[in-house]
Formats: sequence, structure tokens, C-alpha cells
Amino acid sequence: MTQALQQEILRRLEKHYPRPKTALNHANPFQLLVATILSAQCTDERVNKITAELFRCCPNPAAMAERSEDEIAEYIRSAGLWQAKAKNIKATAALLLKKHDGRVPDTREELMALPGVGRKTANVILSNAFGVPAIAVDTHVQRTANRLGLASSDNPNAVERQLMEVVPESRWSDAHHWLIYHGRQLCRARSPLCGQCFLRDICPSARL
Repeated sequence: MTQALQQEILRRLEKHYPRPKTALNHANPFQLLVATILSAQCTDERVNKITAELFRCCPNPAAMAERSEDEIAEYIRSAGLWQAKAKNIKATAALLLKKHDGRVPDTREELMALPGVGRKTANVILSNAFGVPAIAVDTHVQRTANRLGLASSDNPNAVERQLMEVVPESRWSDAHHWLIYHGRQLCRARSPLCGQCFLRDICPSARL
């Protein structure tokens, strides 16, 4: 795919999905961190239902650290991998208090040192909590980027690097949301809605 077509795809995505933001409800960086940890193998809608209750009793690291893993697990039992997530959330809250004065760090290295936080989660926090340009690659971003010809890899880190070369840095964070929205609304994993897509005339996958 030519650079001109790639830039046209980005232009249309920006026009179709203006002012993008995360769908995860949160009031502070810690709540976003917990919500993002919970979002693995779980829909945003389910996460928001869980955190609506969880954050009433545990809105910050201090309150979360006071809870046992079993108590946290009771709130998040409807999320996938809830046992591991309860353990990581408890440990993360404790580590934030011990090493960061109860604040969520704003560097990728420090974030990835927290239990349950990988590169994707770290990028979500950097982008949405601290305004640092970053592209978090989840399954929607990876699938959609590959189908649109913006990337070509099954490796999330490689997809991230390729998108960083195609997308202007000032639009990295927005592009993450554009591709998520597009993957959920039109470019679905099964039965993509190519006939309704505003990119169908230039999308290499639609032509196939």
C-alpha cells in the first residue's frame, strides 16, 4: 500500500471518529490502571460495571491495599482471569504505596514493573492518563491495522512499531482509539461489515 493511501485511510478514520477517548470509566490514573488490567479478556462494558462497585470502596491505592485478594476477587469475579487479576491489583496497589508514594508512575519502564502491567497496558496509561503519545496494540488494533494495510505482522510490538512509522506522533494516541472503534463497529473479527464501511473503496482487505 502506498503512503498516500495510508494517509487517506488515517484522514478518514480521524473524520469518522472525532475526539476519541477511552471507554473505560475512571476518575484518576490509578482507576484507569485497574480498569485496564481488568480489561484483558473482558469487554469495556463489563469492566465499567465491575469498577462502578469496586471504586466505591477502593478509589485509590491505599484503600485497595487494605483489601484482601479474596475481597477484591468478590468484586471482579465476572471478569476473565479474575483470580490472577485480583492478585495483581492487590500487589500493584501495595507497590504504588511502597515505591511511588501512592502515585501511578508516568514512565513506561516504571509502569511495566508493576504486577500485571505489560507494554499495552503501560501505553494505555501513558496515553490516556498522562497525555504521552503512545499506541497501545490490543486485538482490535492489531486486526484492523493489518486489514487496512497500515501494518503487516502478527506480533503486537511489530505492529506498534509499524504504526509509529505511518502515523504522525501527534496522532499516535488518537490512532489507537480510531482503530479500536473501527474494529468494534465495522471491522469485526468475524463477519466484518465491509459493505457499510467508509474505507471499502481503498481497503485492501475489502477488495479481496
